[in-house]
Amino acid sequence: MKIVLAYSGGLDTSVLLAWLKETYRAEVIAFCADIGQDEELHGLKAKAARTGASKIYIDNLQEEFAKDFIFPMMRAGAIYEGQYFLGTSIARPLIAKRMVEIARKEKAQAIAHGATGKGNDQVRFELTSAALAPDVEVIAPWRDERFRKRFPGRAEMIRYCEQRKIPVQATAKKPYSMDRNLLHISYEAGILEDPWFDAFAPSNRKMFTLSVSPEEAPNKAEYVTLEFRKGDCIAVNGKKLSPLGIMRALNKLGGKHGVGRVDMVENRFVGMKSRGVYETPGGAILHFAHRQMESLTMDR
Repeated sequence: MKIVLAYSGGLDTSVLLAWLKETYRAEVIAFCADIGQDEELHGLKAKAARTGASKIYIDNLQEEFAKDFIFPMMRAGAIYEGQYFLGTSIARPLIAKRMVEIARKEKAQAIAHGATGKGNDQVRFELTSAALAPDVEVIAPWRDERFRKRFPGRAEMIRYCEQRKIPVQATAKKPYSMDRNLLHISYEAGILEDPWFDAFAPSNRKMFTLSVSPEEAPNKAEYVTLEFRKGDCIAVNGKKLSPLGIMRALNKLGGKHGVGRVDMVENRFVGMKSRGVYETPGGAILHFAHRQMESLTMDR
């Protein structure tokens, strides 16, 4: 049996790789999508091989992510519950699509992901797979009782890696989880589950990566001109850029001025509520500008 695993090299997916190989007696092919998470990918191939992967794909999908996923979403004005710019949501179908393509190429019978049974990612991965490759099995270890019994917490996962000499940098507790890509960074779980925890307090400034706090932003306004064609932004301040270039430029501009921070409690697909703190500087600017263009050009 061959399994294609969505792999990042972190604690969870390192454990998943080894566990899938042992439990299913399978050949595991690791896949990591570079969608602008700005993580260190150097050494990932060697790490995956040491963990037991027969092969690893590391694909730069940033341009495709911007052009075929972020920009169409901006044209649609998609925003969840009035605040969330769907930064994680829109990335998962792209990752799952590429996993299916690799599964076809490698003649794999299954794909596997590390999404929990409580969140939305499981739905995003599996609906994409069902639409593109209904014959390919989807393995979700966090919904497998065997996996959950063996790994009730991070301490057990760390011990498992130590026993197998799997190289991971992890601690038994994390203050929160992060997910980063070209569009945003999300922060969830851990200390954020306390509704009284103030993510925007001055003492928590080091939590954020893409943006400064409004208090630290320049007092002088910076004016920006965006040029649109057929609903897509094609230039920033007169400079023509690719969709990827647009996102990078607006992320830098918005982050400098503290634009695009959100702290909200949202409703998950499975019926649970979840607090999320987000940084989406470029996406916030692009969404606002697109809305202004619509107000000038579209009827009610």
